[in-house]
Amino acid sequence: MRFVVVRSDAAGCEPTCPEWISAEGAISAKSPALLKAALKTLGGRKLPIVINSPGGDVDAAIAMGRMIRKNKLDIAVGRTWFVGCEPGMKNCRENDARGAHYIGSPYVLGSYCASACPMMLAGGTRRLVGPLAYLGVHQITTTIVQMNVQYQVRYRIVKGKKRVISKKVVSRKNTGSYKTYEMSKGVERKLSAYFKEMGVDLSIIETMKSTPASDIQQIDLSDMLTMKLVTSDDAADLLTSASLCRLDLPAPNCREIPANKPAGGLPDVAKAAPLPVKPESAPGMRFVVVRGSNPLCNPDCPEWIAAQGAITPQTPQKLSQLLATLGNRRLPVVISSRGGDLSGALAAGRIIHEKKLDVGVARTDFVGCDPAEWNCLAKDGAYAGLSVDGDGDCDSACALMLAGGARRLVGSQARLSLYLMGQKQAVKSYLDEMAISPALFRALQGSSVERQLEPDMMLKVGLTTERQSVDALTGSSICKSAPKPENCRVVPSSNG
Repeated sequence: MRFVVVRSDAAGCEPTCPEWISAEGAISAKSPALLKAALKTLGGRKLPIVINSPGGDVDAAIAMGRMIRKNKLDIAVGRTWFVGCEPGMKNCRENDARGAHYIGSPYVLGSYCASACPMMLAGGTRRLVGPLAYLGVHQITTTIVQMNVQYQVRYRIVKGKKRVISKKVVSRKNTGSYKTYEMSKGVERKLSAYFKEMGVDLSIIETMKSTPASDIQQIDLSDMLTMKLVTSDDAADLLTSASLCRLDLPAPNCREIPANKPAGGLPDVAKAAPLPVKPESAPGMRFVVVRGSNPLCNPDCPEWIAAQGAITPQTPQKLSQLLATLGNRRLPVVISSRGGDLSGALAAGRIIHEKKLDVGVARTDFVGCDPAEWNCLAKDGAYAGLSVDGDGDCDSACALMLAGGARRLVGSQARLSLYLMGQKQAVKSYLDEMAISPALFRALQGSSVERQLEPDMMLKVGLTTERQSVDALTGSSICKSAPKPENCRVVPSSNG
């Protein structure tokens, strides 16, 4: 787990913006020392903690929970998108002129706090998860290490009895180890004492004990409230919103940087030049599950996620909500968009990358009715449709969203274009993260206008992975191949 102080990138908040501690990663034995060091740099300032963790060391989580309670800090489950410098980047000076090394935006969707993480969460004065984050628990795994230790003991006889003078270890040998997946009485007593100390109902321990270590039990927000694991049903924005700094008495985590005051009193939102956003009247990108309507494929037809429309800040949330309904199914994304919000595109691309989804550029034509119509209903969880390479556009920010795909396909009749405009370091870091060749960024730097990318170039820099039409993901015949693609599904029907 790493800890960094982040300043909000919210439009117009300068010169006084909220700050928080971003805590992300697995909890290890070293984590309490790292948290202590981070708090020491604040000089007594009380910043909320925004945490995203799969869990880890139980004792370390408890130690940090007590540290958080002692310092009277709030904590919420969430993640942080960084602008400019990101944790792990060396010698980054992108944000030096803004008075904070790390600048970013918090978001909740897709964040999680599992296993030992809820023990750390329990230490917060205010404890928030919200309806869009995930919190889960399970049995504690204990590793028992067996040691064979030999000692050299010096003693003297006093009145017929041995009196030890000294004792030192001569050798120490590991004779094996084993794991136990059931909570021991000692561990249960320790957890009970800790949760009682933090004001959390002990029913959480029963939930842990009833869930195998190989599984994880998600706790509903209503149950978290009953257990007093959270203090309200609010999410992380209650602690990180820019509005906190506009109050008559600003929140303790607000900090003024006079040098960031916009010249002439104008909000500095105009300083940032993101990729072009379409007019407000343009509908935001929608995501729907589509089933191939070619009768030749029945009853086993390919399905995909149709992503069409302008990319907005809400796009990542909409995508995550749809993916949550699919469970473990991985469907390719067929995208057609003229671009839009840069941050939304980067966030959506990261979600696609994390889920290892394939992406193809094409337009989806719906058969029968359009999902936008109020009386158009999905059948068996999907709308009928066809994917068409022609008229499939992916411009500006859309190309960055495409870059997140495991397989990235742009057919000969589809169009893809891109140009850089503002937040160049964020785009460069993202392309590096997606393993796209730096040659693409260098080529775009020399152009101030939108540039259509040639197939050879896209393949050479790795923006596309192969010269294939979207039919490789959605064609009616793919479900007859071996092995059968994951996005094929048999739907029993009268005309199958």
